[in-house]
Amino acid sequence: MTDQAIRAVIAPVTPLQQNCTIVWCAKTLKAAIIDPGGEVPRLMAALETHGLTLEKIWITHGHLDHAGGTAELQALTGVPIEGPHPDDQFLIDEIPASGAKYGMPGARSFVPTRWLADGDIVTLGETQFEVIHCPGHTPGHVIFFHRDARFAQVGDVLFQGSIGRTDFPRGNYPDLIAAITGKLWPLGNDVAFVPGHGPMSTFGRERETNPFVSDDALG
Repeated sequence: MTDQAIRAVIAPVTPLQQNCTIVWCAKTLKAAIIDPGGEVPRLMAALETHGLTLEKIWITHGHLDHAGGTAELQALTGVPIEGPHPDDQFLIDEIPASGAKYGMPGARSFVPTRWLADGDIVTLGETQFEVIHCPGHTPGHVIFFHRDARFAQVGDVLFQGSIGRTDFPRGNYPDLIAAITGKLWPLGNDVAFVPGHGPMSTFGRERETNPFVSDDALG
């Protein structure tokens, strides 16, 4: 994905193939790694390959596959961690136990440098992203939206042809549907998004074809 202001590459990580994204300011080459679930050495190598300087770590939510490598990455780089919303603190606290259960014994909990809330702005080089709180998959899930680039990183809120699970602790199906239809759809059909897993899509395509949240499905 490219734009005059930002560029991004997707690096699936962990056995769950979670879409970790490296996004950067095209002018300054300052980068954020969004959802470093694991495989930190590979992420560091990707930064070097693209000639980038890591400036931020951004977290959409506290599940292991999205946040399990955060503590290791911060220890290596010293950069601040921004996100998620504080309602996901309980999930971050559970990362070591989840890591042991799913074969990622090095995963550690962490304390974000900055908790995020709906309407916050996060900066990257000379660009900025809007923070939108989208609970449902987890209570503290946030997404990152670059308005000019028509680009969003939505974590496990929405996928191509599907939506996030709500059967995890403190998941809430009505909240998730409300977040997708009330917060994502108004951003515009042309917005391209990186989901937490699987291929990219656009909000417009999902409004037409997604069996869970299309306009037809919701009547």
